[in-house]
Amino acid sequence: MWFKNVRLYCLNQAMDASAEELETKLAEQLFHPCSSHDKSKYGWVSPLGKEGEMLTHVLGDYIMICAQKQERILPTSVVNEATDEKVAELEQRQGRKIYRKEKRQIKDDVFVSLLPRAFTRNQQTYAYISAKDNLIVVNSASAPKAEALLNLLRESLGSLKVSLPDANRAPSDVMTRWLKEQHASDNFLIDEDCELYNPTDGSNIVRCKGQDLATDEIQSHLAAGKQVKNLGVTWNSLLSCTLGDDLSIKRLKFQGMVEEKANEEVESAAQKFDQEFAVMTLELSGFFKSFFAAFGGLQGAKD
Repeated sequence: MWFKNVRLYCLNQAMDASAEELETKLAEQLFHPCSSHDKSKYGWVSPLGKEGEMLTHVLGDYIMICAQKQERILPTSVVNEATDEKVAELEQRQGRKIYRKEKRQIKDDVFVSLLPRAFTRNQQTYAYISAKDNLIVVNSASAPKAEALLNLLRESLGSLKVSLPDANRAPSDVMTRWLKEQHASDNFLIDEDCELYNPTDGSNIVRCKGQDLATDEIQSHLAAGKQVKNLGVTWNSLLSCTLGDDLSIKRLKFQGMVEEKANEEVESAAQKFDQEFAVMTLELSGFFKSFFAAFGGLQGAKD
């Protein structure tokens, strides 16, 4: 269970619920598949999938949870075609013109009639709670998907006070300095990807992928006032990722030695999950400390 993207949320107050209480509360928002007339459904499933029954998976100081969304896929082109056919049939049969307002109602009726025959698609979003670090770590590059999981957790718990991490130093300023000086801090090394933007014109963007970032071309962009929005880095020779100026972490990849360590003496899918979860959280815990330190720590954080 390797996370590929990370969105971090800070717990503004300690979670009072124990693992057992959390399990009970999540069960009240258990995932149920779409009925014939449901457009989508959202709820909790076991992080272990078919290998587990519990909605929480506890390992040391960490609790893994998983939300699943099922939605019916009904292409707009299919609905439009069926609507046009229905409108044409009614106009011919009734000998009159059907206008926009009535056509919208017909389209809604067509959508409802087609919905039971639509295919379903399942999407899962994993997250783990790290009470000792006061963090919820969501495996998603999408802010709306991460927020949907948090909203579901908030509904399950009744209350959940979280906030996005707010660094003492502007991440864009720090990463821009790294790139100018060709030297990062806190065990980070600059990789070969970056995205630069013009602060006075958000549409003026330069993207570099698989490129030597020490060239004069990059330096000329920085000299002209562009700043770093996203920067590819390697940390401690253990993982690589792209750091965002919003403190998002994308394209997260663990190095081979880390994955090999996780797969030692694994006999079952459940054991494999546990091993990967244990190694991943161990490495990410150290990574987050360096990550926050690189940007001067978090505002309001306690030493």
